[in-house]
Amino acid sequence: MLPVGYTEVRYMERRYSVIKTEFNSGKSIKIYAEELGGNDFVSLNFYLTSQKEVLKPCEMPKHKVISFLNGFEPLEI
Repeated sequence: MLPVGYTEVRYMERRYSVIKTEFNSGKSIKIYAEELGGNDFVSLNFYLTSQKEVLKPCEMPKHKVISFLNGFEPLEI
């Protein structure tokens, strides 16, 4: 539900900058979120193949990525 490009969101009462990039006609997605004024970040790649959807967190637990994706709230900037 994130638009391509830059967005700010709220997650667990903290603000994050999020950059979403799409490749391969939207079948490959990269998301990088960084807490504004903090140290937390979320990074992932998502692939839609003909057989399944594949979520690949970047150097973090899968549950952290899923929690972020299910829990953020977009902000108006």
